[in-house]
Amino acid sequence: MANMNQGTIIRALDWAYDHALDGLPGCETAEELAWDYLADAASPSAAARSLVRWQVAKSSTTGFVTGLGGLMTMPVTVPADIASTLYVQLRMNAAIATLGGHDPRSDRVRALAYLCLCGDGMKEVAQQAGVQIGKKMAQQAVKRISGETIKAVNKRVGFRLLTKFGEKGVVNLGKMIPLAGGIVGATFGGVSTYAVGRTARALFVG
Repeated sequence: MANMNQGTIIRALDWAYDHALDGLPGCETAEELAWDYLADAASPSAAARSLVRWQVAKSSTTGFVTGLGGLMTMPVTVPADIASTLYVQLRMNAAIATLGGHDPRSDRVRALAYLCLCGDGMKEVAQQAGVQIGKKMAQQAVKRISGETIKAVNKRVGFRLLTKFGEKGVVNLGKMIPLAGGIVGATFGGVSTYAVGRTARALFVG
């Protein structure tokens, strides 16, 4: 685990979220993704459910991110599967936030999108960071989360993800894949993506 630490994870989160908003070559931005799904759905909630289903299906397909050439611009060296997972899941979260009427470019929404990466562990991590989860939490949090709380959320999420990746052995492979070249052919779990998407939908759309 010497090659990765909490700071590395947070920098990777920031890179992935920025590119989820601004786009990678050949990929829709999070906001474009949201509008595409909304155009074919009866409601924002239905659009969010459909979006999650399709992202889970894609994330279960080997080589789905092979064409993400923009991953080569990542400023930190992390395993390719972690980079691709963070990008796809954060783009999904930002799109769901958009469907819920939230500004995905807000620092507060960004922090909540990061928090959703904890999936079923979101409530525990949120409480550790001083954020109380309850009904209509997103609407309240977007308005009330302070800058210090945002930092606390990011720190806690970074630690949780580092622990999670370590438990799965991802960061102990000893073979870090530089994203400065080569073809990224990573795969990532549909189960994880479903848990993240379900959490984001409940938080941002209801």
